[in-house]
Amino acid sequence: MTTGMMGVDPRDLDDEDLFREMRHLHETRTDALLHGSDDALERHTSRTRELEGEYLKRYPERDVDPGRLRSGARER
Repeated sequence: MTTGMMGVDPRDLDDEDLFREMRHLHETRTDALLHGSDDALERHTSRTRELEGEYLKRYPERDVDPGRLRSGARER
């Protein structure tokens, strides 16, 4: 696995670790936004992009909830 200041390369994470890392970032987002330095917030944002990008590469045909589409929102 590749490691360093930026964390483990998302390509090196198995699915379980990728999901865990994404969950953790989503859990800590508000704290980073409200209380983190500009550098910490930028790193949080870029790491989120890296991990979510890897998820989308692995699951391009992910299960999309029709209620989350514009047409679904209009029906509500």
